[in-house]
Amino acid sequence: PDYSVSTDEMQMRTEISNATTLMEFVLLGFSDVPNLRWILFGIFLLINFSFLEICYVTVTIPRMLMDLCTQKGNISILACATQMCFVLMLGGTECLLLTAMAYDRYVAICHPLRYALIMNHKLCVQLVAASWSCGIPVVIGQTCQIFSLPFCGSNRIHHFFCDIPPVLKLACGDTLENEIAVYVVAVVFVTVPFLLIIVSYGRIITNILKMLLVRGRAKAFSTCSSHLTVVVLFYGTASITYLQPKPSQSEGIVKLTSLFYTILIPTLNPIIYTLRNQDIMFAVKKLLTKFET
Repeated sequence: PDYSVSTDEMQMRTEISNATTLMEFVLLGFSDVPNLRWILFGIFLLINFSFLEICYVTVTIPRMLMDLCTQKGNISILACATQMCFVLMLGGTECLLLTAMAYDRYVAICHPLRYALIMNHKLCVQLVAASWSCGIPVVIGQTCQIFSLPFCGSNRIHHFFCDIPPVLKLACGDTLENEIAVYVVAVVFVTVPFLLIIVSYGRIITNILKMLLVRGRAKAFSTCSSHLTVVVLFYGTASITYLQPKPSQSEGIVKLTSLFYTILIPTLNPIIYTLRNQDIMFAVKKLLTKFET
């Protein structure tokens, strides 16, 4: 026997050798509330979204519906990695698009006469293309880094989709390097865009306060209200998931906040944005009047 090898090293080797037999994970999802599974199935089945939201929830909703229906959460490692990659990619796209929309509102309120010149078709296409494409290589690299780790012991993921925090908990050995990489990517795609949004709205608010007409202030605030609501909801829940220290993360809180930014907020987005439409508001008021009578 090799007495130069410590007990910890022997245990690590045993765990790594056992990890090679792990071929799939089990998504526990909402198995802790079996009485609500058909209610949740109905709610998630009836949700409608815009294009980004369609892509976003297509990665999670069909899988969740199947798990709720069959009460099985088996998912292969390849499928788990693919799901994680798409969730991260689309989440990063959402962050960057919200930042581009903040810039659009800044130009509209602070430079209204030059709006058509600055926010021309070419710039809009470039902003959208950059939002969709610039995070792809980073996300693919991070996903490959995470799933190159050995997994051992339990294969039960306490989540309804393959997200970074619960998957990293199942990895063997030291995951410090991976956790640092997660924080760096979260800072680049969550914190930096959020700071840019804050700067944009700081200038917007300063400009609005300089307006003499109350009606002009109300119109300016109305222009920003829907976008600002989505920003607060999305960034608030995403920050709790990816910027919270790992030891203090509760499985229940992570699952709940993930449910918000992957499903509930995309559901609310079309409602929040359409409430600014005068025709929509008129139709809602007319409908409520009919119910009252």
